[in-house]
Amino acid sequence: MRYGIDELLPRNMEIVHGPGCPVCVAPLETVDKAIALALRPEAILVSYGDMLRVPGSRSDLFRAKAQGADVRIAYSPMEAVKIARLNPDHKVVFLAIGFETTAPANAMAVWQARQEGLTNFSMLVSQVLVPPAIRALMTSSTNRVQGFIAPGHVCTVMGCKEYESLVHNFRVPIVVGGFEPVDILEAVLMLIRQLEAGEARLENQYVRSVSYLGNIPAQRIMADVFEVADQKWRGIGLIPQSGLRLREEYAAYDADRVFNLGEMTVEEPAECISAQILQGLKKPTDCSAFGMRCAPESPLGAPMVSSEGACAAYYHYRRHAAAKSSHLSEKSPALTEN
Repeated sequence: MRYGIDELLPRNMEIVHGPGCPVCVAPLETVDKAIALALRPEAILVSYGDMLRVPGSRSDLFRAKAQGADVRIAYSPMEAVKIARLNPDHKVVFLAIGFETTAPANAMAVWQARQEGLTNFSMLVSQVLVPPAIRALMTSSTNRVQGFIAPGHVCTVMGCKEYESLVHNFRVPIVVGGFEPVDILEAVLMLIRQLEAGEARLENQYVRSVSYLGNIPAQRIMADVFEVADQKWRGIGLIPQSGLRLREEYAAYDADRVFNLGEMTVEEPAECISAQILQGLKKPTDCSAFGMRCAPESPLGAPMVSSEGACAAYYHYRRHAAAKSSHLSEKSPALTEN
């Protein structure tokens, strides 16, 4: 969106924005649990900065902080371990969200806390996995995606191998792509060449960072600390075997168990269409609240919060163009037809 790639492509070619933002797919329930934990007088809630503005059902972590909650921003889960080490009289909870990219560091933090014998550190885990989400999209009756750019940062950790079965099972081309404009254009070109030839293969455009097997030591620490589990995705719902949870031997570091948080079900705001946006069914500009009742300073849904969110990207790089287009179509319908 920043470089206008979607506008450079031919009109019969569309880039669909999927659930590629870890902040965007963190469940409402997880945000509400984090807020409840932060408001406990004995707790210190540590989180990445962009999670503080993600709306829960009634509030967000910024408002909780304004109410006196001890909420701290960190750039690494190891900072949360350090905070726990320095504050033995408090219970420190790290809000662990993300795809496979963040899982190794989060696993290492739990492993390190157990090595040190810290009893006041735990994690509220919302780790999600990419391949099951692709599988869920492909089996949906509303799916219209014909090719996937697989996330390069995830594949740096996990490699390409787990995408082979998706290619073969669904006859869909998948290209692991990087994030620079030329990376994205080349990945799109590789997909188009496959589609034009009637082929479905796994290809790696991001060869400078991604290998077929991935980062084996990172995968080992993940497997030691986490196990695969069913996971709810915000705006999508429960996807079987699409998340990670702490293994039984690390139960003492699971905030859900430590604080006995239990099950929670929260409904999405009726006005927010982030569910359709995350599934590639609608664009942010299709939302009646976009840029008005929903903006980065007052978001209705998570995709408007994170810099990786589709709504935030459209807001920063397309909202003026969208408004101009709407104005022109009202003034001159013939202009839009041409």
